[in-house]
Formats: sequence, C-alpha cells, structure tokens
Amino acid sequence: MKTVLITGCSSGFGLEMARYFLERDWNVVATMRSPRTDLLPASDRLRILPLDVTNEASIRQAIEAAGPIDALVNNAGIGTAAPVELLSMDTVRDVFETNTFGTMAVTQAVLPQFRQRKAGVVVNVTSSVTLKPLPLVSAYRASKAAVNSFTETLAAEVATFGIRTHIVLPGRAPDTRFGENGHGRMHGFDHEAYAPIAQQLMASLTDASAPITKVEDVNEAVWHAVTDAHAPFRIYAGADAKAWAAE
Repeated sequence: MKTVLITGCSSGFGLEMARYFLERDWNVVATMRSPRTDLLPASDRLRILPLDVTNEASIRQAIEAAGPIDALVNNAGIGTAAPVELLSMDTVRDVFETNTFGTMAVTQAVLPQFRQRKAGVVVNVTSSVTLKPLPLVSAYRASKAAVNSFTETLAAEVATFGIRTHIVLPGRAPDTRFGENGHGRMHGFDHEAYAPIAQQLMASLTDASAPITKVEDVNEAVWHAVTDAHAPFRIYAGADAKAWAAE
C-alpha cells in the first residue's frame, strides 16, 4: 500500500486531498501547522503530523516521523493581495517563506529517499494566476511563479533517478476558505487611487456566472499526477484554469 504526504491539510484543497486519497486506500500523512484530529475520519491508514514548512527543524522531524513515502504533495500556501505601492515587505517575505521556500525545503527533505529508491512523485500545487497578470496579487503570483520555475528545473535534475515531478494549477475556488484565511494580508483596497481597480477585481471574483475551480477538480488533478506515470508535467485544475491555459 502506497503512502502520500500532503502539506497544508487543515483546510481547503489539502484537507480534501487527504480525504480523497484515504477513500482510495492510500496511506496518508496529513500535515498541519497546528494538528487537529477532528477534521478527517479516523483510520489506521491516516497519520496527522505537525509541520511548519517555514521551520527547518519542523520539516526534519515531520519527514523522519513519516518514514518512507511514495509521493509528496506540496499544497501548503497563503495568499495576499495589495497594490505593489502599498505592499508590506514583511507580508511579501511571509508569503515567499511559505509558498516558495517552504515548498523547496520540504521537497529537498524527501529527495534523498526518492533518489535512493529510484522512485517517487513530487506534486507542487501552484495557481492559475501565474498564467496571466492580474492586479493586486503581485506577491502571491510571484511566489507561485517561482515554484513553477523551481519545479521545471527540479524535473530536469531528478528524472534520471526515476522521480516524477508535476505542477497542478488550480483556478479560483470560492468553496474553500483560502480567501478568508488571507483576509488579514489584504491591504489598500480602499485607497483612493486603487479602489476602482480593487472594485473591478472583486466584481470579477464574485461573478456567479464565471467558471470556477471545485475541490473535486484539484483532487482529480493531483490524483492523476500521483498515480499516472504518463500524466503531463502541468495539469490545469478547474474550468477557469483550463480556459486561461487555452488563451
């Protein structure tokens, strides 16, 4: 029976991925910064481990506790939105620490076991906002675009060891708490110079007629990446993400 380690499982995509893999008889190591045992059904195939992807010691302890794994899904991430002029550089650093450096650090920690076994899959969940420019999300977009580039180079390095790498790019997912969780890192929407841009962006994000990404779309994309040796390097998850990719 194979084992997947998923980061960022306290809510949203990560929580639903963990549930999805459990339902398909995988062993699941669900990691969270603050572990909770009431989020997923009890199972002898489930382990919930603490993991702060911005902390080197936490990463080392989690990977050691997890033991051998067959797949890593780097899903942990945080959002932010603000005009570039009004960005807090502390917030930018926090976003990159989690979204970019955290992904790189956790990947680095699992590569030795994958290389030694000549098998393993790394799936990095980024975002369809990397496909075209949008106002107010420069820091978030940059952090995810960096992961895309990192994963491309990683693929070139580790394919010879039998390690597969993939990027899953979801679109807007209003059914998750991602926007709510990032609310404290949203600034400048009421600034007189940028309010019209913010209003236009919010109108597009709340358009009920626009295509969206559902958690099922992301579950299926990640499952495809992990289980299908012929899966493409980039997998677009959600009707909106697929539409942007086709532009």
